[in-house]
Amino acid sequence: MTDIDKKVITDFGSEWKAFNQSYLFNNGLLESFMDYFHFFPLDQIDKTKEGFDMGCGSGRWARIMANKCKILNCIEPSQAIEVAKENLKSFSNVNFFNETAESCKLSNNTQDFGYCLGVLHHTTHTIEGLQRCYDILKPNSPFLLYMYYNFDNRPIWYKYLWKLSNVIRIIISNLPFILKYFFSVLIGFFIYIPLSRIALIFEMMGFEIHNFPLSSYRKKPIIFLLTDSLDRFGTKLEKRYSKIELRIMLEKAGFRKISFSDSAPYHLILAYK
Repeated sequence: MTDIDKKVITDFGSEWKAFNQSYLFNNGLLESFMDYFHFFPLDQIDKTKEGFDMGCGSGRWARIMANKCKILNCIEPSQAIEVAKENLKSFSNVNFFNETAESCKLSNNTQDFGYCLGVLHHTTHTIEGLQRCYDILKPNSPFLLYMYYNFDNRPIWYKYLWKLSNVIRIIISNLPFILKYFFSVLIGFFIYIPLSRIALIFEMMGFEIHNFPLSSYRKKPIIFLLTDSLDRFGTKLEKRYSKIELRIMLEKAGFRKISFSDSAPYHLILAYK
């Protein structure tokens, strides 16, 4: 790992300890889960299947997927693995690996499904991590991927708004964690929550909100917004990709039957080995 990878991993360990999202397990988790997994063939997952959660964080998605499969392998390089173990302690069919995506020691061609949501765009070895996900899957197995998009479906003003926020991210992400936490919570309460709820009101009034900033958060629990604020502004490394770039990367890794979701979050991709 590079030095920046190590710093990012440390930051995420601190993030998931600060926001372990145990509250979500009883309030709004399924709805948030379906924002991502509506695009995934859940009907193909049963108690005969083994799969992986690459970059499991606090184990929020694993809590639902572990109920559907025989074995779920949770891979997480940071100390958030300890948070996941605590949150998933009631499950006997979950294995934990304190490893990065590219160093994952699961055997090749052993996994019936896999998902990697919001992880690889925070690594320097993005392609290597994607290749490892491909290698450990069995042939014809589904893989769900979420990567930050580069606003290729947004108007030009939206991109300039992101550039401004990115300057703020660079400043905050280089602060000590306690200050990252403080400023990200402020951003959460004074930007994420107000804008997302205004978007919800506009939607209820019948307005088109596709290009309204943070509209994808309009129905999400507050803890989710605060977590993502820290995720966004506290992370030193952030990559963004267009659909074309992601398709090329996936095809290079060997994936086929690549399709993109038409709804937020962008870019959400389903592919097969």
